[in-house]
Amino acid sequence: MQTVLFLFPQLNLSAPKEEPYRIIKQENQEGKGENKNRLKEKRNRLSLLLQKAESREIFIPFPSKPEKSNTPPDEPPKWSESLDQLLAHKSGLGLFRAFLQSEYSEENIEFWMACEDYKKTKSPAKLASKAKKIYSDFIETDAPKEVNIDFRTKEVTKKNTQLPTLSCFDLAQSKVHTLMEKDSYPRFLKSEFYRDLLKQAPVENNGQRRRSQSFTSAGLLQNSEFTAWL
Repeated sequence: MQTVLFLFPQLNLSAPKEEPYRIIKQENQEGKGENKNRLKEKRNRLSLLLQKAESREIFIPFPSKPEKSNTPPDEPPKWSESLDQLLAHKSGLGLFRAFLQSEYSEENIEFWMACEDYKKTKSPAKLASKAKKIYSDFIETDAPKEVNIDFRTKEVTKKNTQLPTLSCFDLAQSKVHTLMEKDSYPRFLKSEFYRDLLKQAPVENNGQRRRSQSFTSAGLLQNSEFTAWL
């Protein structure tokens, strides 16, 4: 009976008439507060992402402030020719890695990049420490970024790292390259991540070449999948 009288204050002579409206107003204020919290959370996520990119914790080949990139606009269409074409370009490699990070599956590309860096090692004294680091990060069982390779490849790689050479990770790197080529690379080509960049590539218009907007970090942040990642 108390609830009925509360919902219909005109039946309750002792209840203030403005009480229901005060409650509604309070609910509206709470709704506005939630919206403000969501916006604040999104801004915080974006700020954290850009801070990590600047500190190279997350590698994104685009500057944190909108500015022109050195990537020729006609380069992205070439990335669909092969995975090697994509990885051969710094911007392509960076975008591919960002795509895999959005899927929480970046361990394969990070291992591939670590191997490429390892093969550039000029000091024999550094080979052992680098080989140990790569093995413990990517190869051994329950490694923090363990890649999906077969047992035989693991064993061969483990043996190779005991007397490290520049080629001791070649077999494992080849296996991971094949995995990316068959799995993540086709998904990347079909993603909005990549297709949105293709829309910015040069097109033929009445016999004249027209360039669309240059690649910028702001343009990347407008990408729907990238925004969803934030």
